[in-house]
Amino acid sequence: MRGSRPPLPVPLHHTLRAAMSGSLQNLLGSNETLQPAARPYAPTRRVTPASSVLVPISAVELAQCQTSVNPLRTSTTKPLHLGGSHPSTSAVAASLPPPPASLPARPDLALAAAARHHQQPHKRPSSTLNGHQQDQHDQKRWKGSHDTRTVADHYNARPNTNRLARRDSPIIGLKNFNNWIKSVLIAKYGRREGDQTPKIRVLDLGCGKGGDLHKWTRAGTEEYVGIDIAAVSIAQAQERYDTMRGQRFPARFFTLDCFENSIEDVLPASTVPRPFDIVSMQFCMHYAFETEDKVRTMLANVVRYLKPGGVFVGTIPDAKNLFEHLSDPPDPANPLVFGNAVYSVKFDEREWPSAYGHRYTFFLQDAVEEVPEYVVYWDNFVTIAAEYGLSPVYCADFSSIFADEQEDPHFAQLLRRMKVMDDEGNAEMDEDQLDAAMLYLGFAFVKTDEQAGVQTASVEEVGEP
Repeated sequence: MRGSRPPLPVPLHHTLRAAMSGSLQNLLGSNETLQPAARPYAPTRRVTPASSVLVPISAVELAQCQTSVNPLRTSTTKPLHLGGSHPSTSAVAASLPPPPASLPARPDLALAAAARHHQQPHKRPSSTLNGHQQDQHDQKRWKGSHDTRTVADHYNARPNTNRLARRDSPIIGLKNFNNWIKSVLIAKYGRREGDQTPKIRVLDLGCGKGGDLHKWTRAGTEEYVGIDIAAVSIAQAQERYDTMRGQRFPARFFTLDCFENSIEDVLPASTVPRPFDIVSMQFCMHYAFETEDKVRTMLANVVRYLKPGGVFVGTIPDAKNLFEHLSDPPDPANPLVFGNAVYSVKFDEREWPSAYGHRYTFFLQDAVEEVPEYVVYWDNFVTIAAEYGLSPVYCADFSSIFADEQEDPHFAQLLRRMKVMDDEGNAEMDEDQLDAAMLYLGFAFVKTDEQAGVQTASVEEVGEP
């Protein structure tokens, strides 16, 4: 307990003063160094409340500090069979701590992120000003800009590991599976490896560190443009491209928030010789659904240089799956939180009055360090995309994609080549990783000629398709 210290009794007070005075005189008369008196612990600028030290460590935090990516440690993960004929996955021994019976809410890291930016001009407005309530619009605008900086900072801070180090990730099975899903979508709606059809031009919005460059190489890409909000990630994507082996396609990389700004700011029409065949947004589009304005800016950027008949393909969290988990939380005392030893999701509110801004915080071990994300309500997304001449042609959760595509000879070979499964149908994923993977869905839209007053580049501006 912290409080004011009661005054010392007068006799004892005089005794201590005399003792301290004598000690000081002895110290000054000696060769010893004078040390300043210890200051009481009384911080004036707190990042977290004092009571936060009383909050027990969560299961996810425990997994973070206990799980090592040290390659010298031997992994004890046993394979998880995805085909259905092997023993139940409940018998699989995971390398991570077992899923907890209840997952307490993790502390809010927003204040910590704000502390890193306290010297920047963007400050959170006070809730009151001269006794009056601050403008709610300013509060919402601050929250939005804060979330955007949090996301950019997170991905900028992620280490750019080499291929060998990536193999030692504690969720390597999950990462391999997600990469297979993206390869399937690229092959289905872009171009399959080995096809003799014309090569494709690709616009990759939210390209990150260039993790999909090799996939686009195998897909026969003629030209590639990658854009991302995180400047450090763009620099690392450029470095990855520069060090790629074999024949490379021409590629350009730009830093831009595609949800706030037009891609014309970095990619003028005069620099686009002909429209793109495909626009890809992998595991990032949901960040735009903070506001309708951001979604509209994002969609305008998607169709700006996409040719008629071109495809918009991507992956996003599956709202249906999120709410199914939320309807049956592992801990009734924390009804807005669910997850396991690999990931956690914490909603701000269960119900939300708008199709935009339904916020939750997401953590994924060795990938996402608790950043704000937003629910993508699919029906609303289809409706607003139609205004931009985008018509849905595909939507399937990851479980369905696997079930439908694993029998395809090309994709079955990819499953093994990308080390998702072995020849016996076993995978590196354990149950927790599998549960995290099933949170997502893949989609594809085709650009039609019907657009409701949306300005896009004409064929004359960007050349003939």
